[in-house]
Amino acid sequence: MARKPYDPPFSLRLSFEERARLTEQAEGQPLGAYIRSRLLDQPPRRKRLSQIDQDSLLRVLGQLGQSRIANNLNQLAKQANLGTLPVAPETEEALQDASKDIAEIRKLLIQALGLEVTP
Repeated sequence: MARKPYDPPFSLRLSFEERARLTEQAEGQPLGAYIRSRLLDQPPRRKRLSQIDQDSLLRVLGQLGQSRIANNLNQLAKQANLGTLPVAPETEEALQDASKDIAEIRKLLIQALGLEVTP
């Protein structure tokens, strides 16, 4: 099978000071990706998380998943809607809002980890 021709990689020489300045501006992004985003007017990639930050976010996300908070709130809201739990309309609204807030927290944690958000 014949290999397809390809463009050779482009290299760029930088002084120590230039590289340090670009590295600082990249704010944790890979330097090549940062330079490419600047040259080609592409939006910069988000900053990489340190392993400690990533581990911490994963633990928080795991604890949120293991907790029964969302399930308990959903059950309370269901009982309130059925009329078997006497609550004022403000309480019912607060329960609904709390459920939505927990779903938003989950979504934000997943996005912070760079993972795909599923419903």
